[in-house]
Amino acid sequence: MALAEHLVVEGCDLRAGTADDAIGAAAPEVSVEGAPPSHEAPPGVLIPAQVARPADTEALARVMAAAARHGLTVVARGHGTASDWGAPPHALDLLVDTTGLSWIEHIAGDLVVEVGAGTPMRELTAVLAAAGQRLSHDPVRADATVGGLLATGMSGPRRLLTGALRDLVIGMTVVRADGVVARSGGRVVKNVAGYDLAKLHTGALGTLGIIASVAFRLHPLPTALCVVTARVPSLDHGRRMLAALRARTAVPSAVELDWPANEPSHLHVVLEGTPDGLPARVDDVCAALRGDTAPEVAGELPPGWGVLPERGTLAFLTCPPAEALPVAALACEVARAVGADLRVRGPAADGALYAAFPPGTGAAAVAEVAAAVRARPGCSLRVLRAEPAVHEAGVDLWGEVPGLPLMRAIKDSFDPGHRLAPGRFAGGI
Repeated sequence: MALAEHLVVEGCDLRAGTADDAIGAAAPEVSVEGAPPSHEAPPGVLIPAQVARPADTEALARVMAAAARHGLTVVARGHGTASDWGAPPHALDLLVDTTGLSWIEHIAGDLVVEVGAGTPMRELTAVLAAAGQRLSHDPVRADATVGGLLATGMSGPRRLLTGALRDLVIGMTVVRADGVVARSGGRVVKNVAGYDLAKLHTGALGTLGIIASVAFRLHPLPTALCVVTARVPSLDHGRRMLAALRARTAVPSAVELDWPANEPSHLHVVLEGTPDGLPARVDDVCAALRGDTAPEVAGELPPGWGVLPERGTLAFLTCPPAEALPVAALACEVARAVGADLRVRGPAADGALYAAFPPGTGAAAVAEVAAAVRARPGCSLRVLRAEPAVHEAGVDLWGEVPGLPLMRAIKDSFDPGHRLAPGRFAGGI
């Protein structure tokens, strides 16, 4: 019996899947006539037999309950900006399109917003800015939805001051694999009742449940902003710059490292506050960052601030903050040694970096860089998005994963049938 015959859900649009709905390593390159089932798709690509677009949380719960009754494997998707992140799922019967879950309830007086998971981040940013507020998060994917950003769990440069995206969540509504609606936290910043389930779902790539809505704590928009950019002439000089910056009292919102393999490296320090208070802080930072050239000061963020490349293999590196520059230099040095290009950037003072390989970079180069970073004490490297050749070569996307047995137990508890994005997360979860 075809899926269309037995999946009829109130409040949910259902249609056949097409090549545009592909999930997996090669999804951006797919060009297939019609809508073949997933087992007929090109290697590394899954095309769902059916796509469901629920209009609200209740409809999402109904479609997930129906999928559970029929034993269907399910993957959630917002705008699809991370459809090729993680490992390709082992199977895909039903794609849940969350863009119908798009709404914003802004409680400006409490500096809180509750938002549907399918809401575009651009739209949320505009609504909050009109009220003089913001979610203090630099979207790493320009066209992502709120739910998609949470599912991947990545944060931009300003995580240094306000924390990662998950630290701004005060409540979350998730639909489980069996269709049960689960809620944790709420709209009150001081609400600490129950387990913090939101942190489990943030970064889980949709393998534990589908995020329906989330409540965030907000911050007022600063009335002034300055960006101090300094060239980093050498690794040693860069380390001295960061040490001098840590000794100052300027309190930057971001300290962003940009370390390309074959170009000059830079540090971008973002300062936010009031027009009267910024000049002295800017002078303080300029003094700390003085190198072979004087730092430059701008009144706005650089174009594409915090946004990651949309193509090519992408990795996430973590290290002790004091090791950020040496790790970036090591990764680029290894890439150059094998004839590959690489650009490492991210919050240097937080030890959270992104390594972007240009499209077409060979699997061997990715594997060499990953091995070198993972061999360094206290460091890890996770491949967020890999091109097809990297997957086909069997490059380890995760490295050593502490606590993997516990993670498997959580997966077994939340999704006993292993039907949610099966195999997409670490250890085949």
